[in-house]
Amino acid sequence: MSTSEIYLGLMSGTSIDSIDAAAMTFSGGKLKLLGTYAEPIPARVKQQILDLCQPGKDSVQLLCETDNQLGELFAQTALALMQAEGIHPEQVAAIGSHGQTVRHSPPNSGAIAFTQQIGDANIIAARTDCHVVADFRRKDMALGGHGAPLVPAFHKTLFSCAQTNRVIANIGGVSNITALPRERSCYGFDTGPGNLLLDAWCAKHTGQSFDDRGSWGATGEVCQKLLNQLMGHPFIAQVAPKSTGREMFNLAWLETQLSDFNLKPQDIQATLVSFTAQSLAAAINELNEPVDEVYICGGGVFNDQLMAQLQIALGPRALHSTEKLGLDPTWVEACAFGWLAHQYINNQPGNLPSVTGASREAVLGALYRP
Repeated sequence: MSTSEIYLGLMSGTSIDSIDAAAMTFSGGKLKLLGTYAEPIPARVKQQILDLCQPGKDSVQLLCETDNQLGELFAQTALALMQAEGIHPEQVAAIGSHGQTVRHSPPNSGAIAFTQQIGDANIIAARTDCHVVADFRRKDMALGGHGAPLVPAFHKTLFSCAQTNRVIANIGGVSNITALPRERSCYGFDTGPGNLLLDAWCAKHTGQSFDDRGSWGATGEVCQKLLNQLMGHPFIAQVAPKSTGREMFNLAWLETQLSDFNLKPQDIQATLVSFTAQSLAAAINELNEPVDEVYICGGGVFNDQLMAQLQIALGPRALHSTEKLGLDPTWVEACAFGWLAHQYINNQPGNLPSVTGASREAVLGALYRP
């Protein structure tokens, strides 16, 4: 295996807004971030991904074409970062690519358990001339786990503190938490929607892909009746381990929830902000140990309305961005997949059974050579 020390992480999440790339090194268990780059996902490709996420518009032809297109986009993103930072292929130990999830069926869904990420890693390896580690989730699922969330293992390595009970909350398209108690093992789970409903509703009514700083939602009023209905979704009260995605929470589902309401679009947006904040806060408030500090990463940290409501719902607990712990909240997930590649190359486990429900720890991923 290569003696190179640089790892790249490539991440495209449930929000389907961009491919995020981060270059990093690891020394003494510490991460050093070398550079970052984001490549927007073209609107046409985003629509293809959305079609693949829902039965009815999907097809094998569309799956294969989009897999190929995303492979090229992931490779383009990695190469742009390497060029910007002066990184040569021989310096890269491995690129960790999450791919793009197009369907996730967890073990407790009532159907066959599977997860599918696309973005052909063979193309990434061929274009970059680097080793690529991909397909991180399916080994965990083969061991009875959910294959998600995977970031808590990285959070544990990077953010644990022997003196403080911490929670790391990732608010991407979906929200998830990592509990890092002082006297117990790390655990975590998906809590419900993050930005995906907010983004979908905003795009439909304003033409903007997201509500910048939450300013549009701030003009609306929360409908308590609708909020109570949304909070009554069975997933919110479901016992962990649990994971979710666009299969469960999407614009079509939201519109079925609105059939008995006649509300202004901005009032619905305000209510969705409360739904994200309260479902996340409820998961934190109901943990089995005290929580001293909560740190947020992911795009949700930039929604001022969401952060303000989350602070109210969490009470006196300290609420910060992961920036305070030394890592920009925008790049935490991309770094997590660089770390997962590092774990693979060093034959170390990448999952936490206490999070995913897998029967044991395992080295995650598969290697694609250039």
